Amino acid sequence: MLYDFHTHTYLSDGVLSPIELIRRAMANGYSALGIADHCAQGGMRRIIEEVGGDCRLARERWDFPAVVAVEITHVPASAIPQLAAEARKLGAELVVVHGETLVEPVEPGTNLAAVSCPQVDILAHPGLLTEQEAQLAAENGVFVELTTRQGHCLSNGLVAQQALAAGAQLVLNSDTHQPSDLLTEHFAEQVVRAAGVPAEKIREVLIDNPQQLLRRAEGRRASIPEAGSPQTDEVNV
Repeated sequence: MLYDFHTHTYLSDGVLSPIELIRRAMANGYSALGIADHCAQGGMRRIIEEVGGDCRLARERWDFPAVVAVEITHVPASAIPQLAAEARKLGAELVVVHGETLVEPVEPGTNLAAVSCPQVDILAHPGLLTEQEAQLAAENGVFVELTTRQGHCLSNGLVAQQALAAGAQLVLNSDTHQPSDLLTEHFAEQVVRAAGVPAEKIREVLIDNPQQLLRRAEGRRASIPEAGSPQTDEVNV
């Protein structure tokens, strides 16, 4: 089983269309895929609608669990609760926040704002995750990301240590931008082991926690209009 809820298409900075990314993930043996293109306030509606159309096509024609997500990226930390709520109203089934990675100038306070917000589902590549941030993630049901992405992965060991100590739920994602970034089961397990996750916790990170996220996304889909459907245009934000 192979799950990945943080990938990108050419709608932000990836190279593939949403439907081609889905197809390539299926060929790699994925069990589910989340597409979470970068956005802020300006492009959020467009991204959710376009990704939503291809995810719906994949679910209907291939019976493949394709999840409509967004990655709220490089926004003012104080705006994260508002933008996460807006993404959910527009049809995002999962909300990812671009965390304070070591290799980009993310505004300090972004991690704290994300893990304090129950509308956020995943804190991506959080860099120097603190004990307080990990505890808040556990309290608010925000999953903490381990990543295979170059540069962002430099803090995986610390992230795993803090999350496990606080009881926060870890999930491995690829942050895919091109086909070669997609995961394989063997590589995914190697990365989780290298982060210092104990052997008895590896299934939890790779399968149990992602399945919780998938159920969360599917529950939201059942209660909101499909992204890209006519009803979505009636949402006031």
